[in-house]
Amino acid sequence: MESFDVVVVGGRCAGSALAIYLARAGARVCLLDKARFPSETPSTHVIQPRGVEILDDLGVLDPVLARGAARLDTLSFVNDDVRIDAALPEDLRCPGLNVRRTVLDHALQQAAASAGVEVRTGCRVAGVRMSADRVVGVETATGPIEAGLVIGADGRGSVVAKSVGAREYLARPAGRIAIWGYFAAGPQEPRIRLGRKGDLGFLASPTDSGLYMAVVGVDCDRAGDFNRDREANFRNALKSWPELDDIVRGAERDGPLRVMANWHSYFRESAGPGWALVGDAGQFKDFFAGQGISDALCQARSLSAAIGSATGSALAQDEATKKWWRARDRSSYDMYWLAMQLGRPGASSPLVSEVLRRIADDPTGGATLLKVINRDVPSTKLFTTPRLLAATFTTLRKYPHRRRETLRDIRTELAAEIEKQRARMRSKTSDGWLPVPVGDAR
Repeated sequence: MESFDVVVVGGRCAGSALAIYLARAGARVCLLDKARFPSETPSTHVIQPRGVEILDDLGVLDPVLARGAARLDTLSFVNDDVRIDAALPEDLRCPGLNVRRTVLDHALQQAAASAGVEVRTGCRVAGVRMSADRVVGVETATGPIEAGLVIGADGRGSVVAKSVGAREYLARPAGRIAIWGYFAAGPQEPRIRLGRKGDLGFLASPTDSGLYMAVVGVDCDRAGDFNRDREANFRNALKSWPELDDIVRGAERDGPLRVMANWHSYFRESAGPGWALVGDAGQFKDFFAGQGISDALCQARSLSAAIGSATGSALAQDEATKKWWRARDRSSYDMYWLAMQLGRPGASSPLVSEVLRRIADDPTGGATLLKVINRDVPSTKLFTTPRLLAATFTTLRKYPHRRRETLRDIRTELAAEIEKQRARMRSKTSDGWLPVPVGDAR
């Protein structure tokens, strides 16, 4: 039977990046994926500077730039009549990027193979192998493989997570479905656009190969009606943001419209005897924040460091991966809730609009927003207590007939902040993580 130090199931962003780091550290690594590459997977394709730095470290940045990956150094955030514009500092080591997964994932796999990883695509994993209560390998369609550690990097439908019974916690339903297309719109400025117009959400930017990506977020309760005439409704949705419509109107679309409908936000138990989960396999958040790729890359680097720090025994390795899991959760809470707030269904409320208006009026507001998106500072640096209090007072005064709605918004935000703090406290327990079952909103 074949044997490796580590088997990584899932060969996209998280899995390939982790495999490279482990192989560089001297581990014998086998990387498995059921797909053959290049191939697509649902993604916003946006990579913040923190993720681009890791691509550079992995030796993948130059290859994806050579394939036309679009640099992003400017942000426009629009909420109905409120607009926030910001630019990355000129001396920043790496810009943001947008690159399709057909390009990025293939480049990462090629880098993994060059690093000495045994890369096997078109290889379906049926489940994990157990010895007593410990994972000791995987079962594949071509036979079993033994491993000292099995990593599930196989996304939202993770086979590894299902096989080990990894429970979800802090789970929340989807607010919107995503419909997107790629358009041959010609050269465009290096700007990412995030927006909300009425009850529609938008995410758009140039991507590789001279294409432009436009994503429309549609409330889940409207998805059925929208999809009955998806083509016409998508075009009409773009018209509600004329700035975006001007870019793609008349441009030939590359392929069909893509849809991501079946998703929800969650954390999963992400470490146990002989196994760990990384990337979307272990935690997934609302797509509107465009954080998935950078999260996967950052988690791969930190997990590889945790694994490398454990020497001497399997128990030391288990303790290291569990400690990494708790640290991952603590670092993820702020953006997890912010992503849900940004992607909340329905039209923007008067309170949210007033808060954003105050951020837009602040000369440092745009720069702070960029820092929050890159996870340099917490969202409390943007949504400060004085700003929230002032916005609340103004909203109650300007919209007395919507007082009930405003008070409901305040209660919702307070409940989210309380839940965030409770989750952070639970993740610090010295005797291990005590996950909250799915649907438990205590």
